[in-house]
Amino acid sequence: MLKTRLAAPIVAFAAPLLLYDGALVSQFGFGLHPCEMCYWQRWPHQAAIVLALLALLLRANDKAMRRLTLLAALAIAISGAIGIYHAGVEYGFWEGLTTCATGGGGPVSLDAIMNAPLIRCDTAQWTLFGISLAGFNAIFSLGAAALVLTLLRRGTTSTV
Repeated sequence: MLKTRLAAPIVAFAAPLLLYDGALVSQFGFGLHPCEMCYWQRWPHQAAIVLALLALLLRANDKAMRRLTLLAALAIAISGAIGIYHAGVEYGFWEGLTTCATGGGGPVSLDAIMNAPLIRCDTAQWTLFGISLAGFNAIFSLGAAALVLTLLRRGTTSTV
C-alpha cells in the first residue's frame, strides 16, 4: 500500500502531467490549436509538475515535501481558476481578451506568421456534453487540487 504521505505529491505530479499531455495531444494529434488563454492554463500545470517532482525527490525531508506539494496544489488550482475564466469567456458570461494571439514559440518567419491559424479565445473549438476543454480543465484541475489538499491533510496516518 502507498502511504498517504507520498500519495499527495504523486497526485500533484500525475494530474497536471495528464492534463498537460492531453492538451498537447489535442493540439498536435487532433489539430485543436490553442488560443492565448489556453496557453495561460498550461503554465501553472508546468509549474505544478516541477514542484511535485521536487517534492518527490525531497521526500526524505517531510517539511519540504509537504510545502512543495502544497505549492503544486496551488498551481493546479490556479490553472483551474484560469479555466473558469476562459470557459466564462467562451460561454459569453464575461468579456475576455480584446485581441487573440497564437503563441507557442514556433517559427517566426513572415510566412509562418501569415499562415498561422488565428484562434479566438471566445469560441470553444470542441465540446463534450456542452463543456469546453477550458471547462474540463477547470473541473479536473480544481478536483485534483482538492484531492491533493485532502491527501496532504491526512498526513501519514492512513494508507491509500
